[in-house]
Parts: sequence; structure tokens; C-alpha cells
Amino acid sequence: MQSSITILLLLAFAAANLPFITTRVAGFVKVARKHFGWQALELAALFLLMGGLARLLESRQMPVHEQNWQFYVTTFSLFLVAAFPGFVYRYFWRKPGQ
Repeated sequence: MQSSITILLLLAFAAANLPFITTRVAGFVKVARKHFGWQALELAALFLLMGGLARLLESRQMPVHEQNWQFYVTTFSLFLVAAFPGFVYRYFWRKPGQ
């Protein structure tokens, strides 16, 4: 059980940063400059994907505990905090030659 939670947390951290690291839209379509709207949409989609994976892992171990809206707002806020390193890398980090 502990290893599945650790792997899920590492995957969630990677998924939160993925929209800001890659220049491809949805990981497939290469564009010259990806707009922030695409990054926000990818971030929301990856949040839902990670939530679905977490629910699947929970259902395999025990009965799923239904959550209220407060849980989802809190987990989305934590997902945004996990995305901060990728956001800093994309928008604040000075790249050589710029």
C-alpha cells in the first residue's frame, strides 16, 4: 500500500509540472509557443487523470469514501502548489542567451 501511494504522489508531481516543461500541446502537437490557456487546460486534465488513478487505487484496496467539494478544492490547490517548480521554470527562469 505504501509503495502505491508513493508512486502516485511522484506521478502527480510529475503530471503537475508536465504542462510547463513541454512545448507540445497535449504532448503530441508541436507549436512554436504554447499559450497559457493550453497549459491551464492540460493542468486541469492531468488533475482529473490523477484523481481517477487515485480513486482506482483506493477502490482496489478498500471501499471508496465519497468526498465533498472541499476535498476537491483542497487537492486541486495542492496540485497547483506541486506545479509551481514547472511554472517558475517556464516563466521566471532566465535561460542563457535571452
